[in-house]
Amino acid sequence: MRIRARLTLWFAGVLLVSLVAMALICYYEFVIEPRAVLAAKAKAMPEVAEIDLPMDVLELLAWGVLPALALSLGGGWWLMRQVLRPVAALTAAAEQITEHRLRQELPQSRNGDELDRLTDVFNDMTERLDGSFRRIREFTLHASHELKMPLTVMHAELETWLMGRELTAHDRLRIESLLDEAQRLTKIVDGLTLLAKSDSGLVALRREPVRLDELLREAAENAQSLARPAGVTVALKTCASVMVTGDRHRLRQLLLILCDNAVKYNLRGGSITLELGPMGDLAEIKVANTGPGIPQEVLPKIFEPFIRGDASHSQAIEGCGLGLSIARWIVSAHGGTIQVSSEPGKLTVMVVRLPTLIGNEPPKL
Repeated sequence: MRIRARLTLWFAGVLLVSLVAMALICYYEFVIEPRAVLAAKAKAMPEVAEIDLPMDVLELLAWGVLPALALSLGGGWWLMRQVLRPVAALTAAAEQITEHRLRQELPQSRNGDELDRLTDVFNDMTERLDGSFRRIREFTLHASHELKMPLTVMHAELETWLMGRELTAHDRLRIESLLDEAQRLTKIVDGLTLLAKSDSGLVALRREPVRLDELLREAAENAQSLARPAGVTVALKTCASVMVTGDRHRLRQLLLILCDNAVKYNLRGGSITLELGPMGDLAEIKVANTGPGIPQEVLPKIFEPFIRGDASHSQAIEGCGLGLSIARWIVSAHGGTIQVSSEPGKLTVMVVRLPTLIGNEPPKL
């Protein structure tokens, strides 16, 4: 039950109890006590006729309590609606606040009441949160930038050592392992840099007509190359001619991330299916793969950084857990949505929907 309804019922209940108490008092004062006085007079003076008082309990309820109760319910509802209107406005404004819109201040009624005080507290809290998020983004951006140079130097030194002829087979294996770890760290730093820049609005996307079907065919070919060593089959079921407006490089990166995940989190001898088709004003991409699937408790967090869908195999699978976070950013930057559904042990499906060009044709320049 809403606060407005509860307050209205409480107000009506208190008023009803007050009216009942008043009715009992009036009944005693105007009915019982006068009748007692008349009865005493009638005994002393029999010639005085008994006066019939018209006021009784039913008349009192009919003409006093019930109308007052109806009036109290209506008036209480109207009064609570007026009192709680600022609360509704505050709630609607608070629902619009996200981690990217923390600077939006909540409106005040300027009445100097408790709600204004609460609004001040909320605004101070969101201002502190905005500062904290900003410092985290700046730290991530600066840290990833500072890590790039030593990683580049380390990568170059390891490659130089690897080209040395005096290395033994054991030393060569150790250097190759270190080189793989350096490349993995470089990918993590690049992913963190991209996410930090995107959160700060520092990544500029190109806006040009892009044939999504061409990009999906290229991604299917790349997926086949990645899946061949694991015996995974890749099938491009449907690939309708669809054109969107966006950044070709980022959209290609999106499809490669989805295909790469479908290959890595799969079973040996499994399968991957790709689909592309129109759905109203949207282009719908589906990437489905067999495999262990994603646990239901992980699904709501699958697009967060460093979340690995298959925890039991995450140690044996290359990657840093940033791919789907980058994919979500790319889709969001293009005005689309991305969703995932998974049946453990059966099928995992990634669905991306992007706005298409009107008429599905490139604009004439």
